[in-house]
Amino acid sequence: MAQTIRTALHRSRDTLLADTIGVLSLVVLLFVGLSLPGLV
Repeated sequence: MAQTIRTALHRSRDTLLADTIGVLSLVVLLFVGLSLPGLV
């Protein structure tokens, strides 16, 4: 199983950084969107 995960990570190394940035930006947008009603 570890070999399968290692192989998958090796194959998707090019898009892994872009996917991580996308996930982080979605999390930031979620927290900002949830905190906006408290500011108004």
